[in-house]
Amino acid sequence: MSTHATTNSSEIRDTADAPLRRRARGPRRPAWRTALFMVGIIGIIAMFFVPLYWLFSSAFKPQDAIYTWPLQWIPTEPTLANFAEAWSTAPFDRFYLNSIITTVVGTGLEILLAILCAYAFAFVEFRFKRIVFVLIIASMMLPGHVTLIVNYITVANLGWLNTYQGLILPGIASAFAMFLLLQHMRTIDVDIMKAAEIDGAGHLRRMMTIAVPLSSPMILTAGLIVMAGKWNEYVWPLIVTSTTDMRTLPIGLLFLRSQEGYSNWGAIMAGTVFVSLPMLVLFFLGQKRIIGGLAAGALK
Repeated sequence: MSTHATTNSSEIRDTADAPLRRRARGPRRPAWRTALFMVGIIGIIAMFFVPLYWLFSSAFKPQDAIYTWPLQWIPTEPTLANFAEAWSTAPFDRFYLNSIITTVVGTGLEILLAILCAYAFAFVEFRFKRIVFVLIIASMMLPGHVTLIVNYITVANLGWLNTYQGLILPGIASAFAMFLLLQHMRTIDVDIMKAAEIDGAGHLRRMMTIAVPLSSPMILTAGLIVMAGKWNEYVWPLIVTSTTDMRTLPIGLLFLRSQEGYSNWGAIMAGTVFVSLPMLVLFFLGQKRIIGGLAAGALK
């Protein structure tokens, strides 16, 4: 009898708690809203995925298959001839070398400068600190093309046209990367830095042994974002280079398209794959790091 009474009491308690559980879960979303939400998500995904899929699909199609109607979404006779023709028409080996050098060196210098600036604003007291910080952040409000003429005149006067230093050095100051790292370094416990200072550690040692290791997720995130921007940069390399030996991959696409009488869109699509594939692979390999770094910077 006691077991039966216990069962009845538990059923009564569950019945009484059911409205509270439903209230905690919130009101149930109508089916039409859920369907509309899913349609919107699928539409957004299609807007980004369909052009990318068409790019890779066309790169493997023969020339006449690109213009067929109805469209061939899946190549019926896939071929690698477009890639061979694109590689032989334009010196993509040199374009790759230039892009790798400018991207790796430029990203390294930009992140190094961002770390130094972020640490200074987070842990070093100096005069006019707030004013300097406001000026740096205000530079993010200006379009990058505002400084093109000034930077070009400076690079030309230094004799750096068609050189790696001319391609790399004018773009190593990044307020965006500095701001990301600063927001993360502000979450570091000040007591840790004070304890290291009491032990005799200077600013450089505190930065290298405390601030940088604790900020490594955000540093990696900022590095990946900066690297993608360097790899895809178009306007500045187009302005400061005039020889094929110094062109980067985005300019190589223009070189491929502008060849006299050249209208093979299959090869142009293959050249576009050459340019976009490294960054796509890098993103898929580092997407967890990017999201994790941004989430770590949003929480204290």
